[in-house]
Amino acid sequence: MTSWIPATCPLSLLPPPLRKTSLAAIPAGKEAAALATEFDFKGYMLSKAAAVNRALDLAVPLVEPRRIHEAMRYSLLAGGKRVRPVLCIAACELAGGHESLGMPPALAVEMIHTMSLIHDDLPCMDDDDLRRGQPTCHRAFGEPLAVLAGDALLALAFRTLSNPQSYPSSLSVPPSRIVRAVAELARCVGSEGLVAGQVVDIESTGRAEPVPIERLEYIHLHKTAALLEASVVIGAIIGGGSDPQVERLRRYAQCIGLLFQVVDDILDVTKSSQELGKTAGKDLASDKTTYPKLMGLEKSREFAEELNRDAKQQLEDFDREKAAPLVHLANYIAYRQK
Repeated sequence: MTSWIPATCPLSLLPPPLRKTSLAAIPAGKEAAALATEFDFKGYMLSKAAAVNRALDLAVPLVEPRRIHEAMRYSLLAGGKRVRPVLCIAACELAGGHESLGMPPALAVEMIHTMSLIHDDLPCMDDDDLRRGQPTCHRAFGEPLAVLAGDALLALAFRTLSNPQSYPSSLSVPPSRIVRAVAELARCVGSEGLVAGQVVDIESTGRAEPVPIERLEYIHLHKTAALLEASVVIGAIIGGGSDPQVERLRRYAQCIGLLFQVVDDILDVTKSSQELGKTAGKDLASDKTTYPKLMGLEKSREFAEELNRDAKQQLEDFDREKAAPLVHLANYIAYRQK
């Protein structure tokens, strides 16, 4: 990227030349058609999301102080596509682990994702009133409790990931894997990851001069892609993936993370609030820099296609059947309608 981005940036995979890379998609032709027929992606998503929802429900019981746990559950159990925890479980399984092994890190990333949504919606941030089709946490519980609910979910996420008792007793997880996963998650959501993206996004909103594409990519590689990266990487680590496998999956995750944001920007200007389950046109109203604003709608769609194809290239060396969930998840992110 440009010299504006710190040299220590851990998410530097996707510089502007990405838009000139090969567009070869895998699997292709008859293989793609066969894979689409053989793999029940909808059934897979519904099954994994249902398992995640059951586990989340158990993870946050209604104990005292009751009101804070009500606020945590209100946002955590409000639905959502559960893309991040499913990515985590799919990566764990691809690396050789079992779903039950991938569930603790999956819960951790969903708790942190929910925390980020609660805080992002606050009046001091994006000031939004609608999330997942219902009033935002601060609208339902007040700002102080919303801030604390987010804080509590962040703490619970690391407790869930780091506690050996979170994992099945029949499937021993080496402590070194857990420590590595905790460090990875902390990096991706801290001041070098999600927080960095949020800070630069705030600083870039409403500026008189145009925001360059490199800065926009920095924002979204950190604000959005970082947690998707963490989801995939810690799933692969806990599942026992080798270092080369973890790094290929990291690159896959960075591609789909940026893809997720490009699609989000497109949907914000092409869909209604009712269709999205959140306030549509918010970016335009707040004069935020988005891909459609910077590149135009058609170029943004082309960029999304390239990111989708590049993500799939990272899965070439994995078993085709085991990689099918991640191939379809990339397509799901690329073609989602909300």
